[in-house]
Amino acid sequence: MHAQVLDVVVVSFRSRDLLRACLSSLHAHPAQKGARVWVVDNASRDGTVETVRSEFPDVELIGSETNLGFAAANNLAIRRGSASYVLALNPDTRVTPGALDHMLELMESNPSIGIAGCRLELEDGTFDHAARRAFPTPLGALGHFTGIGRHDAAPTSLSQYRAPAVDRGSVDAVNGAFMLMRRKALDEVGLFDEGYWMYMEDLDLCYRFKQAGWTTWYEPDVTVVHTKGGTSGPFRSSRLNYAFHYGMLRFYRKHYAGVRNPLLNGVVYAGIGVKLVLSL
Repeated sequence: MHAQVLDVVVVSFRSRDLLRACLSSLHAHPAQKGARVWVVDNASRDGTVETVRSEFPDVELIGSETNLGFAAANNLAIRRGSASYVLALNPDTRVTPGALDHMLELMESNPSIGIAGCRLELEDGTFDHAARRAFPTPLGALGHFTGIGRHDAAPTSLSQYRAPAVDRGSVDAVNGAFMLMRRKALDEVGLFDEGYWMYMEDLDLCYRFKQAGWTTWYEPDVTVVHTKGGTSGPFRSSRLNYAFHYGMLRFYRKHYAGVRNPLLNGVVYAGIGVKLVLSL
């Protein structure tokens, strides 16, 4: 029997049925070298804890009394694990045959890779353009939020949020729905920034990895199904909406503001504020 090399961390909040499908896929298509699956339930109180205990007794279950948010809940399980690799996996995903083995082989064959992600497909089989991303720029944000950058013919400077199904290789960032991380790199760079409650924490971690010299890799030959919006719903609650806009503000202030023109910073802050108001 192989020693476990992978800790899979699934953070759940009121997504019991999706979580059941996710865990079933992990059971049906396990990593051959062994994996420990962790579920951190963010005070769902919808029967999630009881379902995991009764249907998936091998899963390491952490039931939080409060909603810790995505970053802090992931970190809670990551700190308790010890495997060489950590997979942050959304409960609204389903892994496919061979996906975990292929991604682990990729990491073991390329020691410079700190984070790896794969192709994400929506339920209808179409490509989820958020599977791999560029770091945000003012022009990219403008293109995305005005809708201009969402068209296939949009220039690259305006369409950074709508990534094409590119060939494998180094990218700025991959999606936190499936983010395979090297523990050695996490020990060096740090875990998810818990200042983000939800949204942007995956982008922030990829940015810090890149600054530290680690590669983030996108592997389109591996596919995972992603029920987009399955964890947050088709419409953001007021709390999620605030967290989304705060995440943008925090990322910009943390990584960009100190080296950019104060006037540009003011324009960006105002733009985030206006977008928040318009979204209410």
